[in-house]
Amino acid sequence: MATPGAEHRHAHPGADGLRVAATSALEGRGVAWTDLRACVFESLAEADRPVSAYDVSEAVSRRMGRRVAANSVYRILDLFVAHNLAKRVESRNAYVANVHPDCAHDCIFLVCSGCGAIDHLDDDSLARTMRAHAATRGFAATRTVLELEGLCRRCNG
Repeated sequence: MATPGAEHRHAHPGADGLRVAATSALEGRGVAWTDLRACVFESLAEADRPVSAYDVSEAVSRRMGRRVAANSVYRILDLFVAHNLAKRVESRNAYVANVHPDCAHDCIFLVCSGCGAIDHLDDDSLARTMRAHAATRGFAATRTVLELEGLCRRCNG
């Protein structure tokens, strides 16, 4: 069980706030914020649920008025994940914009099997406990993937 105060909640800054934070974070690390990256990020930030690279590719292609290949989008999404601008929802092979790119937490995703919506928790004590248990078995964790599937409040009725 998490210790009180271990979970972090962040207000969603909206698509504009996310774009500003993402631009600043990437450029602050010396990585260019190109028009294509901006378009990919905006498509991701405006989505109301996790989206696949193919979904993003279609949205970006419509916005840019030209075909943008999914492999180009995958590379950009990988860049965003590496720089904490996006998170990958493994069970859905999909991505979400990170609402707090300046914080480094292992997200715990709550994935609704009814409507596909997700929510997330940041519980550092739980992630630390999992890593510590892995270490006792000689396992050196490099990435934590925590997802719970079930029904959200709306679908659970």
